[in-house]
Amino acid sequence: MSAFALTAGVARGAASLSASNALVHAAAHVRLGHKQRHVSPRLIRRYRAQTWRWQALIGAPRTRHAVRPNTKAVLRFWVRAAGRAYTRAIHPPHKRDWLCIHRFEGSWRDSGDPYWGGLQMDRGFMSGYAPGYLLRKGFADRWTPLEQMWVAERAYRSGRGFYAWPNTARMCGLI
Repeated sequence: MSAFALTAGVARGAASLSASNALVHAAAHVRLGHKQRHVSPRLIRRYRAQTWRWQALIGAPRTRHAVRPNTKAVLRFWVRAAGRAYTRAIHPPHKRDWLCIHRFEGSWRDSGDPYWGGLQMDRGFMSGYAPGYLLRKGFADRWTPLEQMWVAERAYRSGRGFYAWPNTARMCGLI
């Protein structure tokens, strides 16, 4: 029952962040009767992929666990792992600080050259801290706000701190 509560709470927040409704779908499968032991291997793989997607966003190592046997216990493991990864992803460290910097920088969809996105990232910044996003999605104006904040968090953790945004970080009282 706790897996259902976690999944339902996670799913409610996922809709506002344009995440897939895979977590909502899991709730129905986790609560199935005790008679059903085997579940669809596709469903298990879907939750594993969802877990790995959120972990890639936050820079966490992938969870290693078998997807076989195709039982409710394995499905429950991946549903819970996806819920934990999602919860971590929607609460980036320094979120309040990134939102303050964003308030003074620009729109999340700002596509003006030479800076893109809500945290005004230039080409060198994007290629240094998010080469995968740059190749797959293009410039930062095409990334979600969460993706932009996590890329900024990678820069912060690498030792740059808030100094990549010197003026706005001062305005926010961060440096």
